[in-house]
Amino acid sequence: MNYLFKILILALLFQSCQEEKQISSTNPTNWNKRIVNHPLADTLTTGISYLSVYPQIYSQTEHRTHSLTVTVSMRNTNRKDTLFIEKAEFFNTHGKLIRTYFKEHIFIAPMETVEIVIDEVDKDGGTGANFLFDWKIKPNANEPLFEGVMISTSGQQGLSFTTQGKRIE
Repeated sequence: MNYLFKILILALLFQSCQEEKQISSTNPTNWNKRIVNHPLADTLTTGISYLSVYPQIYSQTEHRTHSLTVTVSMRNTNRKDTLFIEKAEFFNTHGKLIRTYFKEHIFIAPMETVEIVIDEVDKDGGTGANFLFDWKIKPNANEPLFEGVMISTSGQQGLSFTTQGKRIE
């Protein structure tokens, strides 16, 4: 009995030490449900917004980093008008494109929030990652709001902070 107990404990320890790397976001099939299947009006106002995010931050020295989970919120601040996002591009610290989250226009309904999540184990972005969002709205509609929430918890310690996007075009 003691022997079986020890084997069970070792098996549990071994299983808990294996960390599987998964790069996730909103399930890619959900992007397909948001694709706009008709041509967008030529009268829409276009813009590009920049958002800085921090999948990693420096800790104690420049040689040690701490990984964070990143939640990117794409928010439609309009009560009646739909927001259209043409693309959401994720760049690393060196400006290299890491991934584009969808290839066609998606819609975000009035007052809706759509999120992209970058797992804590995803270190591709580094300490100076960022997003570019190409978007379209009806003339005189409120511009979208892009926010980043970075968080990490370990034991009784936690770290979190936010960033806000800025229109650059």
